[in-house]
Amino acid sequence: MSNSVFVDIGNSFTKWHYEDSYFKTPTNNFEFSDLPSVSKVWSSNVSSKIFKEYEADVFFINAQKKYKSLESSYKNPSQLGSDRWLAMIASYEINQNKSFIVLDIGTAITIDLVEKGVHKGGLIAPGLSLIQSTINAFPCIEISGINNLGSSTEDAWSIGTNYMVVSFINKKIDEMMSHFPNIDINITGGGFNYLKNYLDFNHNYYDNLVLDGIELYAEYMG
Repeated sequence: MSNSVFVDIGNSFTKWHYEDSYFKTPTNNFEFSDLPSVSKVWSSNVSSKIFKEYEADVFFINAQKKYKSLESSYKNPSQLGSDRWLAMIASYEINQNKSFIVLDIGTAITIDLVEKGVHKGGLIAPGLSLIQSTINAFPCIEISGINNLGSSTEDAWSIGTNYMVVSFINKKIDEMMSHFPNIDINITGGGFNYLKNYLDFNHNYYDNLVLDGIELYAEYMG
């Protein structure tokens, strides 16, 4: 849409799309005044940050009961995170007739199942960085694999927490695929690069799935 910018404000990072360019900055550093001068801003915000006033028209998207033929399972649709809903919208628009799972690996890990346009529900779990920050006495280090035993506290903590997150993801996806063997699995989120070598299922990765959903929603709303 002309003269608009699309903004995905996450707990850790904020990304925005303007014309043909994408930008990213820590959410703690972001203000709407960082954006180019436009007439309208379409945004998803799942952070707790309070932003300064901004001259342009800012529209914050909330999850709704329906988008076209895509239906939310939540009794109170607005309680569903806007990022989850928008990632489902983007996945739905890839192939409206296909069932899919959206796996978002970020500060939190979310898994949502959509069967032929109907959201069946989802899961939320703490992400790797959130888990690893719970014990400050255990610094994390880069590891070469998750099936080894640690030879130091840092090594053991880093391997153990990575293994816990990967096992949760692989087990839940395996359970879902046992019921829907031909389902598409669409992954997004900044934590993907840390875990991608340990995922044991076929998947499609989209760097900007939530941003894509914001733009699609904006086009639909006109």
